[in-house]
Amino acid sequence: MNKCAAIQMASSPSVSFNLLEAGKLIAEAVKAGAKLVALPENFALMGTHETDKLNAKEIDGEGSIQEFLAATAKKHSVWIVGGTMPMAGNDPSMVRAACLIYNDKGERVGRYDKIHLFDVKVPGTDEVYRESDAIEPGTEVQVFDTPIGKLGVAICYDLRFPEFFRKMSDLGVEILVIPSAFTAETGAAHWEVLLRARAIENLCYVIAPNQGGFHLNGRKTYGHSMIIDPWGVILDCYKTGGGFVSADIDLERLHKVRGAFPALEHRRFF
Repeated sequence: MNKCAAIQMASSPSVSFNLLEAGKLIAEAVKAGAKLVALPENFALMGTHETDKLNAKEIDGEGSIQEFLAATAKKHSVWIVGGTMPMAGNDPSMVRAACLIYNDKGERVGRYDKIHLFDVKVPGTDEVYRESDAIEPGTEVQVFDTPIGKLGVAICYDLRFPEFFRKMSDLGVEILVIPSAFTAETGAAHWEVLLRARAIENLCYVIAPNQGGFHLNGRKTYGHSMIIDPWGVILDCYKTGGGFVSADIDLERLHKVRGAFPALEHRRFF
């Protein structure tokens, strides 16, 4: 078994401050025994406007956020799933919401670019989000080999698209990591039920780091970062504010559950 952790933050418009906070929480999670740590969506920047990402975007392989992730992974000998950060894309007026994965030597071993963009008006509120104003979508599902298991990454709004997770299941995914920044309103309604559904229907562990608290841009995010087992049991949950959750990932248990309850083998539509 390997212990994994999900970091919860209430990120600000200051990249340097957010990196300090992320570094402190990663160190605490490692001290508690975590071998893999996942950060939330927008961990390095929660700007006032979507277009603030353009001023903080980094070229692939260069920049302070990438340097922080690599150095922190190496310093603590821990795998890091780096939430999201703004990376230069094909369109110079846009960014990619990229999740970078680093191994315990500080080497980057994977990248997933958010595919489903959050362009919605939240029901019952005056909140309107247009991620497509600044973000160009990714196109490829990604599953990575790690010492802890086969790891698939989805980001926030991706959570609402079950067919996306079925593609990862076809690639043998065992652990789903879902960095997020769910709004308080949508989180209260759907966060837990969607996470548990993805764990249950794919017979996977789910590691779900979320933003959680009040932000300087006026947003309130839901928090309740959690880790869920393949039977849908919540192993740990952190409600609000900065902190982390941790739990053991037991692949032997996962495969016993899949063997006893072979729902993935009973699929009829692909």
